[in-house]
Amino acid sequence: MSWTSYGAYLLIVVGLVLMPGPDTFVMLRASLVGGRAGGLSTLAGVFTGNALQGGAAAFGLGVLVASSHTAFTVIRWAGVVYLCVLGVQALRAARRGDYPVVPDGGPRLPARRSFLVGFGSNITNPKVLVMYLSVLPQFLVPGVTTTADALLLALSVAVLGGVYGVGLVLAVHRARAFFTRRRVRRAGDVVAGVALIGFGGALAAA
Repeated sequence: MSWTSYGAYLLIVVGLVLMPGPDTFVMLRASLVGGRAGGLSTLAGVFTGNALQGGAAAFGLGVLVASSHTAFTVIRWAGVVYLCVLGVQALRAARRGDYPVVPDGGPRLPARRSFLVGFGSNITNPKVLVMYLSVLPQFLVPGVTTTADALLLALSVAVLGGVYGVGLVLAVHRARAFFTRRRVRRAGDVVAGVALIGFGGALAAA
């Protein structure tokens, strides 16, 4: 694999990473609810799910899942339910409007729970796997590209997504004086809730 080819691939990946998706809203809400530590724990879960799906695609396992209608349907509907549950939780929090003060850097939720929220958001989204299977083949040359090359391409998505996520969490933390205002928190929960339920609906209709 040439550096030119890899550079072109990275340009596509950067564009995909910057597009807001369920993981983005899950990390944003985790940063507001659990502070910087909560946001980073959730990011770690998203990164792990992303890396696992990318690795599966690189080793060919993703093709088996994507080609199995039953497996794909089960994962898709699990993702629909999961995103809608998260969305409803956010809307309920906005309706209550009861926001305890989150200590600087101190998570309100256990790190393990925050991790699982991020992991669940990513791993139950079959569109992530489909993205890998639609983009990766364009940069794989039969007889030339090795499994290591395919793994590098796949994990580059998780790494760039992780870098973007860290920047997102730290940006929210730096502006926490603004983001922790009750009115802003309620508006943020409404936006996150509607967005997550919308993503769930789009996934159900796919």
